[in-house]
Amino acid sequence: MPSIGGAQSQPSAFAQAVAEAAARDKSVAAFYKANGYKAIWTGKGSKDRSRRQALLKAMARAGDHGLPVAAYDTDLLKTNLRQVKSVRDLGKLEVQMSKLMLTYARHVQTGVLTPSRVDSGIVRKVPLRDRAQLLAAFAKSSPSKFLKSLPPKSPEYKRLMKEKLRLEKQLAKGGWGAKVPAKSLKPGQSGNAVIALRNRLIAMGYLKRSASQTYDATIQKAVQQFQLNHGLSPDGVVGAGTMKEINTQVEKRLASILVAMERERWMNIERGKRHIWVNLTDFTAQIIDGGRVTFETRSVIGKNQSDRRSPEFSDVMEFMIINPTWNVPRSIATKEYLPMLKKNPNAVGHLKLIDSRGRTVSRGSVDFTQYTAKTFPFAIKQAPSNRNALGLVKFMFPNKHNIYLHDTPSKSLFSREVRAFSHGCIRLGNPFEFAYALLAKQTSDPKGTFHKALNSGVETRIDLKNPLPVHLVYRTAVMPAKGRANYRRDVYGRDAKVWSALRKAGVALRAVGS
Repeated sequence: MPSIGGAQSQPSAFAQAVAEAAARDKSVAAFYKANGYKAIWTGKGSKDRSRRQALLKAMARAGDHGLPVAAYDTDLLKTNLRQVKSVRDLGKLEVQMSKLMLTYARHVQTGVLTPSRVDSGIVRKVPLRDRAQLLAAFAKSSPSKFLKSLPPKSPEYKRLMKEKLRLEKQLAKGGWGAKVPAKSLKPGQSGNAVIALRNRLIAMGYLKRSASQTYDATIQKAVQQFQLNHGLSPDGVVGAGTMKEINTQVEKRLASILVAMERERWMNIERGKRHIWVNLTDFTAQIIDGGRVTFETRSVIGKNQSDRRSPEFSDVMEFMIINPTWNVPRSIATKEYLPMLKKNPNAVGHLKLIDSRGRTVSRGSVDFTQYTAKTFPFAIKQAPSNRNALGLVKFMFPNKHNIYLHDTPSKSLFSREVRAFSHGCIRLGNPFEFAYALLAKQTSDPKGTFHKALNSGVETRIDLKNPLPVHLVYRTAVMPAKGRANYRRDVYGRDAKVWSALRKAGVALRAVGS
């Protein structure tokens, strides 16, 4: 009976067995055709043995990455290795191991899920690797080093893995203890609820051991730090929102970490030495230079409605437009403005009606009641001004979703804790300063350059000499280089969907003894 290595005694039979086993997988079939149907797993040599051992070892640690451990049935594989009875069995096993390696590689390198299938707002293109090329590269490399090279190299991914292990140990200890039995608490109060708050803050690492039974200054300071780390207003008062976050169990935080790790795998790409990072759940936009935040501003994102949620994707910012004209999207024109115009032709008088030839149309000559959303024949525009819905500057990374970053006359919204109010585009709290930071890389007088265009009152385009990547992301768990994990609310419910999909795929929470 053939055993591991039997392929070498009957090469033509083995080649035929491999070809048959790989026939339904184009990538695997292409790899084996290119390598002459030679074994990379089941041969007698030390290289094949080291590949088997490296793969088994990597899959045994798949849980460390929050991957679906059951998807890599190493026990079945070991059984199959022992029960080879024919060259045909050997060929099947050879292909089985290649497919298993590709499944593991896909999961640990670029994620378990296909994002757009989880939520239509996640339009991110996952950087999937060519499977045949992946096998070929693996066959030529040190197996152990190759498999270790697959996970994301970002510092964030490593920090998330570390936090995952910390939370798994905390889960094994029973979590953070009893929930705080109160709707709200404020400084000066005392009693059992305050003791529960104190104990929970100690368990979470925000407070040193204390016997205080009063909501004193030390507890208030710990609450403020907790609030900062959870995107809450740091007033030191445990209101309803803060209480909800404090009483969130370790299991939910661990799930957020696992989701964040999956999202990091979706973005296992070169992000750009200089890039723009918009975390929708944090309501911020940042400029990152060499891994360091060099500019940050508050942002307003799309409202939590089906047709307004801001999508997640990456693109390249190419230019800014100062004193922009607002070309009202057709969806807004027909859903919001047409009903108003039907009631009153003079409504929204600051907007112009433009016909198919580009001519401004007099409202008095139009019977708006005859039109539906489908038949409405006009474009609607707003000329540059302080009242323009886009404000005085917009930043363009042309994309099919018609999403961009822009100024806004609605400044009061930036003081809100949750800032989801737009039609989908990202409004910036400090757009001028954002523009200066971008222009500083191409002119010695960025402020002067910007305001010369602004003061002209004319729509002006300024190209970025070095276009930079823009990443619209959605992270409810973020690990800063220093300090504790930061968590944000799942404003669109997307992470709940991702976690549900991961669980269906076989990802599970685990408790790890210290």
